[in-house]
Amino acid sequence: QAEALVQAEQLLERVGLLDRKDAYPRQLSGGQKQRIAIVRALCMNPDMMLFDEVTAALDPEMVREVLDVILGLAKQGMTMVMVTHEMGF
Repeated sequence: QAEALVQAEQLLERVGLLDRKDAYPRQLSGGQKQRIAIVRALCMNPDMMLFDEVTAALDPEMVREVLDVILGLAKQGMTMVMVTHEMGF
């Protein structure tokens, strides 16, 4: 359990949400919820990730924070399949 907590905190820090580790879902923005979903998936140490319209339901100002996390994953060598309408991405 201690190892899982350490991993979770490292991943939360990686997506810029360590300060929100004790927050309830209702206390998070849409972009924060998406980043938490990415953290949950990363906890399983996947070889690849599928993102299906990951920004579709977000307010425009929240899109950038999620795309930044995805770009960070790409820079770290994560294989990803993306389905998106984000033309500039």
